[in-house]
Amino acid sequence: MLREQQMKTSYWLATACLAASASCFAAEGFKPIEVSDQQLSELRGRYVMPGRIISFGVVMSSTWRNANGDLIGASSSMQIQASTVKPEFYVSPINQPVNGNGNPAPTQGNGNVIGGAGLNTTQGVTQVTRAAGDGNTSNNNVSINVSQASSAPNLPPPQGQLLGGQTFITSNAAGSATVAAVNGGVQMAIQANNNQGSVLQQAAQGGLLQNTTLLGNSNAVSNLTQLNVVLNNNLNPNAGTMQNLSQLKGLRNLGY
Repeated sequence: MLREQQMKTSYWLATACLAASASCFAAEGFKPIEVSDQQLSELRGRYVMPGRIISFGVVMSSTWRNANGDLIGASSSMQIQASTVKPEFYVSPINQPVNGNGNPAPTQGNGNVIGGAGLNTTQGVTQVTRAAGDGNTSNNNVSINVSQASSAPNLPPPQGQLLGGQTFITSNAAGSATVAAVNGGVQMAIQANNNQGSVLQQAAQGGLLQNTTLLGNSNAVSNLTQLNVVLNNNLNPNAGTMQNLSQLKGLRNLGY
């Protein structure tokens, strides 16, 4: 009887040891592992094959139309192609005065906007419209266009190229528009005549700002920024699969 009791005790003891070891193994095998910020930063953008992006560009435009119909503004384009990896800035004026209609200058704007000095130092995407007048319209738009092609699009002709430190200015009865390459990006500013208001649009230092202030009446303002990415569609489709598998293999070394 004692021997039988000892055998049963040994059996349950062995079973308990096996269960404990199995649970410890399972807990160790399925224990979640935290991914550090450094590891995450190295994984960003890995879903685009190296060499897949053959062209990247930014197109910006700002316009101001006053109550008489005078239009002032500018458009700029920045394009980087994989073949040159050299940013190219080009500027085109938007200058359409209304001539011969005999209309007097718009009524002097008497609106007042207080504060907002910190808007020019924000990070990320900032879109602001502040109005202290009547009958105004304002649009701040951002779009991202991704397309595929066998080759990069042609660069604009070399007229109107804007280099670092240079400033482009155009003006008419509506006001003056200024474009400058600053802080590693592009900045557009419009100062409307007759105290009608102002515009500031810039893409620089990792951020995008579209800021409009309206102090008069019956003005129409538009800010537009387009990000254009062209992907090469001539790559071997199997190359993407092999690249993804190689990245998954790398996770095994991290404990997954």
